[in-house]
Amino acid sequence: MMAKPYLHQQADWPNLHWRDGELIGLLASVRHQQGRLLGRMENWGFAVRQAVSAATLTDDVVHSSAIEGERLDSAQVRSSIARRLGIDNGGIKPLPAGDDGIVAMMLDATGNYLDPLTDARLLEWHRGLFPTGRSNMRDIKVGGWRDDASDPMQVVSGPIGRKKAHFEAPPAAVADREMQTFLEWFNAPPQIDPVLKAGMAHLWLVTVHPFEDGNGRIARAIADLLLARADDSRLRFYSMSSQIRLERKAYYRVLETTQKGTSDITRWMDWFLACLGRSIVDTQDNFDAVIAKAIFWAGLSDHALNSRQNNLINRLYDGFEGKLTQTKWAQIAKCSLDEARRDIADLIAKDVLVPSPAGGREPGYHLVYDGKAEPRQ
Repeated sequence: MMAKPYLHQQADWPNLHWRDGELIGLLASVRHQQGRLLGRMENWGFAVRQAVSAATLTDDVVHSSAIEGERLDSAQVRSSIARRLGIDNGGIKPLPAGDDGIVAMMLDATGNYLDPLTDARLLEWHRGLFPTGRSNMRDIKVGGWRDDASDPMQVVSGPIGRKKAHFEAPPAAVADREMQTFLEWFNAPPQIDPVLKAGMAHLWLVTVHPFEDGNGRIARAIADLLLARADDSRLRFYSMSSQIRLERKAYYRVLETTQKGTSDITRWMDWFLACLGRSIVDTQDNFDAVIAKAIFWAGLSDHALNSRQNNLINRLYDGFEGKLTQTKWAQIAKCSLDEARRDIADLIAKDVLVPSPAGGREPGYHLVYDGKAEPRQ
């Protein structure tokens, strides 16, 4: 029996479609959730909204990379985002140049969401993701469509040595033609809700797989661009990539099933909308904690803090186990006791730290902040 063709081999490709009746209720629910979240965020001042957005973008970058098996340091990602947004990064070193490209891509996608998507823009994103021209210790073609010089392009997941192939992409010879068709569709006057367009664009880009590597991260950035259009805001308050990371097995499973199906992509769109809805609900469930932390850091924005202070304050805020003493500060921050003593004295003078009730041979310290969040108009 002849093998079932892939999605891009269907006679009506790329005329993807879905059954509206099966999605209309889910789309309405997602749009309602988006509206509620954006409405709640309007109750806060710009500094808090920007802090929440920076935290959301940090999660998006970290988890979009994690989906591909790449681990990034959250503090460094946050520092890179803060630096590019003109926010104090607390002296924490940003990501190295080789890893900073995904931050630049995400900020361009969400910050310039109304700009056209062009091949030049996509190729710039790709060069930023792989500035050394290497991925997983091998040379790859950077800043251009793939050429399949060695093997046909297969879409895989999993760590090196245990990768699973999900489908085979179109031949490299048609990559440019496929991408021009995609970009014409993307930049045409809107005909469908941008949330639906985000789901379709994500699938379409992954199907064409125009690059030798980085296609998943770029597809998710494109989806985030369209979600920013749906919200009409460059500030991000929910992370689709974080939810996809939690549901990674289901993500690859529905991608594989869709690629081996027909041009009716209702199942993919249903999963995409549901996953998006869960990401917004998760944000709502953690809303108070996220806002409280944003207010806390916004309140410290006028203080010049060094990287050791930022790191230890963050640990204290998230729940430091035991008592933070000068000795522990020096051990964690890898600094001298004199530096730890100066750091702590400086934070006490700035009303950030206060000595804990007496007890033990060495005094401890805790945050003055009580963790309560109240809107600031």
